[in-house]
Amino acid sequence: MTIGYWCVLAAALLPYVFTLLAKSGGRYNNHAPREFLEKQSGLHKRAHWVQLNSFEAFPPFAAAVIIAHLTGVAQSTIDALAIAFIVIRVVYGVLYLTDKASLRSVVWMAGVGVVVALFVAGA
Repeated sequence: MTIGYWCVLAAALLPYVFTLLAKSGGRYNNHAPREFLEKQSGLHKRAHWVQLNSFEAFPPFAAAVIIAHLTGVAQSTIDALAIAFIVIRVVYGVLYLTDKASLRSVVWMAGVGVVVALFVAGA
């Protein structure tokens, strides 16, 4: 398996790191998990929001890596962009948790830029 594909797996699992943090705020109710998460505040609420955003960011990234592979983009390019995406998403999560909204938005755009770069490389 290529580094790019391993990064797809990492991106698929990354939201669950934030999920664990979101659910660690108080007495977790597995009978109504969404209601529990919506009632969180502060760090735990932001952890919930970053998990949702991480789930949203995954499909375009996974598609971009797969399409780049299928269209014959140089493996080193795919790997570099995929690693960049994972690093960006980790930084994004930290910025979200620490409530650095403006910088977080800049980093989010960088992640979108990586996905676009993967698609464009395969064009």
